[in-house]
Order: sequence, then C-alpha cells, then structure tokens
Amino acid sequence: MSDYYDAFEMSPVPPPGPDAVAPELFRGIYGMPAFVTIPTDDLAASVDFWVRGLGFFELFGVPGRLVHLRRWAFQDVLLVPAEGVAAEGVAAERGAAEVPGMSFSFSCVLDQVDALVENCRALRPDSVRGPRDTPWNTRDVEVITPENVRIVVTAAKPFDPESQEARNLAAIGITPPGDAGVPA
Repeated sequence: MSDYYDAFEMSPVPPPGPDAVAPELFRGIYGMPAFVTIPTDDLAASVDFWVRGLGFFELFGVPGRLVHLRRWAFQDVLLVPAEGVAAEGVAAERGAAEVPGMSFSFSCVLDQVDALVENCRALRPDSVRGPRDTPWNTRDVEVITPENVRIVVTAAKPFDPESQEARNLAAIGITPPGDAGVPA
C-alpha cells in the first residue's frame, strides 16, 4: 500500500504532452514553501542572465542586498552579493574556506523552531545559529549540514500591521492582503 496520491492540481507544471502550455509568470505574493539563495559577485549580471536567459522576472529587490526572482509559482530564487554571504552565520564562524556557495531555505511553523534547534544541536553542537528574528517578520534558524550545505529554516511570525517589520516590507512594495497598497 502507498501513502502517495494524485496532487497535480496544486502544481503549476502542466500535464506533459505535445500541446502543453507553460503557465503565466506568477506575480502573487505568498509564503514560499522553499527557495534557494545564490551568492553572486555581480548582482546586475546575474539578474540579467536569470531574466533574459532563464525566463525569470524580478519580483522585488532590496538595493545592494538581494533580488527576488520568480518564474512560475514556487520557483523562487534570491540572488545576494557574495561578500555578504561570507560575513554571516555559522559558515563565517568556521572560516571563509568552509562557506557554502549556496543555501536552501524551507518553511516551518513557529512551534517547530525550538525542537529543530534542539535536534540539530544534539547531533552537531556547532551546526546551528539562531533562532533570530528578521526584518521581514520571520524567525530563522541557520544550520550547516555535514555536507557543508547552509540550510535556513524560516517560520513566519504573526503579522502586526503597526510593526517595524510591516514598515520594512511596505518599503519594498510588499503590503498585506486587503491593504489598499496591494496591487490588483
């Protein structure tokens, strides 16, 4: 017996076939279940390649810090300046020679954060940094795996429209659903 079931309706990938049509670029704002963060030595050149070569578009950017690219729903890529990667987190504490080249982030809920930290520290005491609250209203934990991969587990915090985090998000064009500032 299998626990698997057909869930193709939640995927943006069309059924295969000679008449398959690619979905539209997805411009909605949603909680990303997973995404990659890729450091680059030339943010502008990387954005140009991902946009013109790979068919992504710039969903939003924070000048000099990151560019959020997207193609279809759930195809999210964050490009960040390479020099910022080496200066942060567990990887930086281990020295530049061990800094992972890329990171993978995935979502959890707030009540999973503490157990995840405990579990990882029990297995590899020096592998965890955090949890820490971010300017974009999440609580993040950074873990360096035995393979030297940087994993960021991120949990959304309850949204307070009066908070600094809300102002940070609004400053880059992200407003809560139902807000007059949300593009139609």
